Amino acid sequence: MSLQAGIWGFDGNPVNAESLIALTRSVMEYGPDGATSHVSGEIGMLYRALHTTAESRLGKQPFVSGVGNVVTFDGRLDNRNELLRQLRNDEANSGISDVTLVAAAFDRWDCDCFAKLVGDWAIAVWVGGKRQLVLARDYIGIRPLFYHRSSERVTWCSQLEPLASGGGKFTLCEEYIAGYLGGFPDADLTPYREIGSVPPGGYVRIDKSKSTAHLYWTFDPSAKTRYNTDEEYEEHFRHLFRQSIRRRLRADCPILAGLSGGLDSSSIVCAADEIRQSGERSVPTLDTFSFCDRDEPDEDDFSYFTIVEERRGRVGHHAELKGSGDSLPIGHSCFTPVPGFGERLELKAAVSRVLAQGRYRILLSGIGGDEFLGQAFNPHMHLADLLLRLKFKGFARSLMAWSLATRQPWLFLLFDTLALLLPAQIRSAIPPRAKAEPWINPRFARRHRLAARTLQAAEGEWWWSPKARDAYQTYSTISRQLTYFSSSTTETRYPFLDQTLVEFLWSVPATQLARPGAPRSLMRRALKNLLPPEILARRTKASAGRCIVLTLQKHRDKLAGVLRSSASCRRGYTEPGGLERALLATANGQIPFQIVLLLRAVALEFWLREAVACNVISGDL
Repeated sequence: MSLQAGIWGFDGNPVNAESLIALTRSVMEYGPDGATSHVSGEIGMLYRALHTTAESRLGKQPFVSGVGNVVTFDGRLDNRNELLRQLRNDEANSGISDVTLVAAAFDRWDCDCFAKLVGDWAIAVWVGGKRQLVLARDYIGIRPLFYHRSSERVTWCSQLEPLASGGGKFTLCEEYIAGYLGGFPDADLTPYREIGSVPPGGYVRIDKSKSTAHLYWTFDPSAKTRYNTDEEYEEHFRHLFRQSIRRRLRADCPILAGLSGGLDSSSIVCAADEIRQSGERSVPTLDTFSFCDRDEPDEDDFSYFTIVEERRGRVGHHAELKGSGDSLPIGHSCFTPVPGFGERLELKAAVSRVLAQGRYRILLSGIGGDEFLGQAFNPHMHLADLLLRLKFKGFARSLMAWSLATRQPWLFLLFDTLALLLPAQIRSAIPPRAKAEPWINPRFARRHRLAARTLQAAEGEWWWSPKARDAYQTYSTISRQLTYFSSSTTETRYPFLDQTLVEFLWSVPATQLARPGAPRSLMRRALKNLLPPEILARRTKASAGRCIVLTLQKHRDKLAGVLRSSASCRRGYTEPGGLERALLATANGQIPFQIVLLLRAVALEFWLREAVACNVISGDL
């Protein structure tokens, strides 16, 4: 993705262009197509470009609009034609850049324009006439944007690292740490109290006296799409899914698609091939990248992604991973702005090699498919909705059908369904319905309500239906993940996070997404003529449990030495000896259900030490 950054000095003194370059020197690899800047008095804005579409090459950034607003834009607009009509612009669609459209929209509608922009984007606007800065992100936050406000100035950047390591010492944000240990931190937080993240679906308006956050997009719990037949739902889904793929094939550079052989990645590749073969859109190159570790007990991706390769008549890039006990970076060689291990090291290295060899600038990802299309569908949501609508006969039939499909006694299903109708605060108090991990300090867990974070459908307003609360929680979780994904110098595009598609999936009946014994029902039905039968029938997923156990075994002594003097324990986040016991059990093959949370806690321990040693946060080693 491209990089945007800037400095606004409140004292009125001119900003030095060199200070802008210094701000982004540590992340110069983002935006390899050159840097341009705009400096005028106390405001300085910088843009480093990564061009992936013909339109992105047309507009010079920072862009000065007709009324004098200065705009930087990192992203891709998917509703260009609609915006051109609304702006009554007679220029050809291919002859105007995205940033020009965004600037014209802001000139006309001010911050109301953000709700009209469909696509993946982050925007910074200097409104010189009002002496205001506006920072905004797309509806789910695919493009990040961070800002640091002090008494002297405000600094912003697409990457967190320049703000965190730019000098000065920050205060650790405990609310962020709580979210990190309990799942994912809220998307407007960073590990530092003094640095904020622009909220997904929102914008921050900054002037000399204050900074205020606003939402331009909100989840609609009442949205409903209703048809008379399954075929109508399937046709609507196919139309929106193909539209999402078309939007993400708009490119003037090679595209690489991840291919695991699962439903999500396979459907993206097969739909893209169908579009390319039909001549609807010319794409220079669409290759695939697949990996497997055949030493993993549950590994079966190879037998599935090769089926897709046979269907398309083209072998993609392959990586054969071999976990040898160094899959996770036990301690970083340099400071990283957020805690976490990131990708498996062998996988990260393999992806980097392929991206460099093929000169790919765009990566297609299947993230969002599982979450929004019912892979982990909870039948209690559907049953609770039937109860709320007083559909007692339908409730009884569905209760028995789901009892047979899940092999659970119907009384257990009934109890869990009734519990969903209670407020989250009450549900979290019903053992063993929700609890924090045993290695987390109980006082810290109670103070930040970590138990409630583990509940499904715990977010949203209490008067929403359980299905609506569950959909909102899914949206919220993904938006948090996106904010802190490992940074990449490529542009990652997510077809299953397309706003139009996601809003449709939220609005359909739950029985379309999943049915007893038929997870991902709508997707499997709608794409039955697109995907190979073996992919449609697949129910398995590969895991990486073995490589995790090997890494913990190999580095057992180092981990034990670090945890004997635990920084997270001294700060009151974890229990004395709790992490040691959990890691020992995992190294012995007893992999906990929440292994990801355990690994995050270990990563936090190393990160705290590095952050203090680098003088980024206050505290003792």
